[in-house]
Amino acid sequence: MKPSGNVAPLIERYFTERLMRQRNVSPNTIASYRDTFRLLFKFAQARLRKPPSALVLDDLDAPCVSAFLADLEAQRGVSVRTRNLRLTAIRSFFRFISYEEPAHGALIQRVLAIPSKRHDKRQVYFLTRPEIEAILNAPDRATWLGRRDHTLLQLAAQTGLRLSELINLDRDAIHLGAGAHVRCIGKGRKERCTPLTLQMRVALQAWLKEPARRSASALFPNLHGGRLSADSVQAFLAKYVRAATEACPSLASKRVSPHVLRHSAAMELLQAGVDCSVIALWLGHESIETTQTYLHAHLSLKEAALAKLAPYEPDKPIRFRAGDRLLAFLEAL
Repeated sequence: MKPSGNVAPLIERYFTERLMRQRNVSPNTIASYRDTFRLLFKFAQARLRKPPSALVLDDLDAPCVSAFLADLEAQRGVSVRTRNLRLTAIRSFFRFISYEEPAHGALIQRVLAIPSKRHDKRQVYFLTRPEIEAILNAPDRATWLGRRDHTLLQLAAQTGLRLSELINLDRDAIHLGAGAHVRCIGKGRKERCTPLTLQMRVALQAWLKEPARRSASALFPNLHGGRLSADSVQAFLAKYVRAATEACPSLASKRVSPHVLRHSAAMELLQAGVDCSVIALWLGHESIETTQTYLHAHLSLKEAALAKLAPYEPDKPIRFRAGDRLLAFLEAL
């Protein structure tokens, strides 16, 4: 029998029992949490000079976890957002072992008390219609690869699907009859259907007539019939952005990723007057608060709101009077 507090059997039960059997989380969540603990155990091994299979709970105390999070930022250069995601996985494990190992309650509570870091919320970046069209015109549609890439990017820009959703689409996820739509499984295993424009419907009809590579079921397979990787999509998108910059110079100052195409689809809906609650359903957002970030990024909407306001009528200028020194000091901080 293994000694109480040994991490190895606890982490095995956490993944197989809690995450897979009890919560039935998605493969993406499993992969994310797996990477977190792989990094944590490698850090603890270097810090304590103990193999991961020999670690006990006392080794993973709050100072060790805090040092690991600091190392992620300092040595690996991860963002605060990524650091907080790693902490979320660690907290989930320690909540699980609070029932498995109640004798370690004090240690567990100190780890759970480690706070998430606040961070600046970056403005959403998106592309204009001419920039999107320039990118879509870049693939060479005389080749199979060019037609595949063009159709994939066009679908991304129209539907706003996440990259993981795009590369996991099968051919039978496309419905081109009345009420044409694409069906996908998004975050949290939520299924949703996104309608297709007439132009997108025609493009997909042409693509589905292409012979499947080695009887591939994937909608957008690689040359060998397997699924595209996220890295390969990001690579060919970057290639097409470089090619499109000549026709659309404004692309040179933008960092374009598949997720930026998702943002661009949301902004097109917002510009068309679609309500935020509908856009949240369209994109598969858990909360409408996530969708409201697009309102902050939409400058023309803010300008339209500003135009409706009556201008201020300035009063006569007030003579300056020196304030209190202590208040002036505080205001200068």
